[in-house]
Amino acid sequence: MSTNTERPVARHRLNVLVVDDETNIRKTISLCLEIEGCQVRAVSNFADAVNEIKQGVFDVAFLDLRLGTKNGLDLIPYLQFHSPRAKIVIITAYASIDSAIEAIRKGATDYIPKPFTPAQIKMVIDKILEIGDMQRQIEYLKSSLTASMPEIDFSTKSTAMQKVFSVAREAASSSANILLKGESGSGKSVLAKAIHDWSPRAGKPFLSVSCPSLSVELLESELFGHARGSFTGALKDFPGRISLAQQGTLFLDEIGDLPLAIQPKLLRFIQEKKYERVGENITRNADVRLIAASNLDLGQAVAQGRFREDLYYRLNVVEIEMPPLRDRKEDIATIAGTMLQFFGRSNHRAYKGFTMEALEALTNYPWPGNLRELRNAIERIAIFCRTETVGRECLPDKICTSEEAPRLGDAVELEKIEEAHIRRILASASSMEQAAETLGINTATLWRKRKKYGI
Repeated sequence: MSTNTERPVARHRLNVLVVDDETNIRKTISLCLEIEGCQVRAVSNFADAVNEIKQGVFDVAFLDLRLGTKNGLDLIPYLQFHSPRAKIVIITAYASIDSAIEAIRKGATDYIPKPFTPAQIKMVIDKILEIGDMQRQIEYLKSSLTASMPEIDFSTKSTAMQKVFSVAREAASSSANILLKGESGSGKSVLAKAIHDWSPRAGKPFLSVSCPSLSVELLESELFGHARGSFTGALKDFPGRISLAQQGTLFLDEIGDLPLAIQPKLLRFIQEKKYERVGENITRNADVRLIAASNLDLGQAVAQGRFREDLYYRLNVVEIEMPPLRDRKEDIATIAGTMLQFFGRSNHRAYKGFTMEALEALTNYPWPGNLRELRNAIERIAIFCRTETVGRECLPDKICTSEEAPRLGDAVELEKIEEAHIRRILASASSMEQAAETLGINTATLWRKRKKYGI
C-alpha cells in the first residue's frame, strides 16, 4: 500500500570510543574523527575503557591491541554486550596475519596497522557508515516483507484523522514525549511507529513494551535491564529496552497499567536520562525518545491515585487522540479495500473489491474493536470467500445483522443504549474487572448483561 512515510536519512553522527595508551596516537585519531563529524570519547587504559563502555553506547570503537599488560581484544565482549551494534576497529603496531585473524574471529569489523594516516581513518569511517546504511536498508526491507498487515494509509477523508496526522508530523520533528490516547485497536501503535519514521531518529531502533503483559519485576527488567543473578531466572545480563533503543524511540503501550512501583524510576529517566539496571548500582545514561499510549483516562487514574501526576505531565507534552473507527466511517471502504488486497495476496487470491451492499454493511457496523477487529474480519473474508467480488454473504454474521449503534438522545429503547455502551466499554477495557469498574457495576452483573445482550 502506498504511503507518505519517508525513508530514513542514511548518515548519522557517530559516537566513537578510542582506546590507546599513546597520547599522540589517541589525540590524532580523536582529531581525525571529530573532523569527520564524530562525537569522541578517548581513554588510555583498559579500566577506563570498561567504565566508558558500561556508561555509554557507542557506534564505533578503535581499540589498541596492547594496553600495557592488557589485551585490547578483551574489551570486545564488553562492547558486544553494552553496545551490540558497535563496529570494532583494532589498531596496533604489532600487525600480523594471526593477530588480524584473531581480531576478526572475536568480532572486530576492521584492522589497521600503525603508523596510519588521516586518510586511512576517514576510509574506515566511510566503510562503517556504508555498512550501517546497508544494514538499515536490509532491516527496512525485511520489515516490509514480513509485515503482518498493510501499513496505515496516511491519506484520509476524515477531518479528525487529518488533524491527527498533521499534529503527529509536526511533533515527530521534535524530541518531545508524546501521549497517544484512544480505544483499544484504534491504531495507536501504528501511529507511534509512523512518528518514529517521520522523526530524525528514523534510522535508529524503534522498540515497544506492553505494560500490562508483564509482572512488576519482569517489566522493570524489560525496561531498565538486569544483572545476572539479580533475581530468580536472571541467568545472564540483559541490557534492557532503554539501552537497546539508544538514540531511537521507545513505545510504552498501555502506560496506564504501569505499576506504581516502577513509575518513579521512569519519571527519573524522563527528567535526567539516567537509570540503573536491576541488581546494579551503576548509573547509566541513554538518549531515548518516549511515546506512550493509553486507552484509559489517565487524568482519572491520577485522581484515583493509580498514576503519578508528575509522570502524567512529563509524558503528556504532546497529546494526540485517535478517533475510533466508527467516527471515521468515510475511511472504512478504503481501509477495507486495501486490507482485502493485502490478505488476498497472502492467500494467493485476487479480489476485485466489495459489492455496494457489503460496503454498506461494513460502514454501518460499529466496530467496537476498531482497526484490529476490521483487520481480523477482512483476513477471515480473504481465507473463505470464493468469489472475486465480496458480497454480504461473505461477511461475518455479526456485521450483516448489525444496526448502527445508538447514541444518547436517539429515539430508541433504553436497553439498546445500555447494550451499545457496554459494548464500547468492553472494547476499550483491558479486562472484565476494568470494564466493570468503569461501568460502576460488579463483575458478576457485567457477566449477566453480556449473556443477556449476546456480547
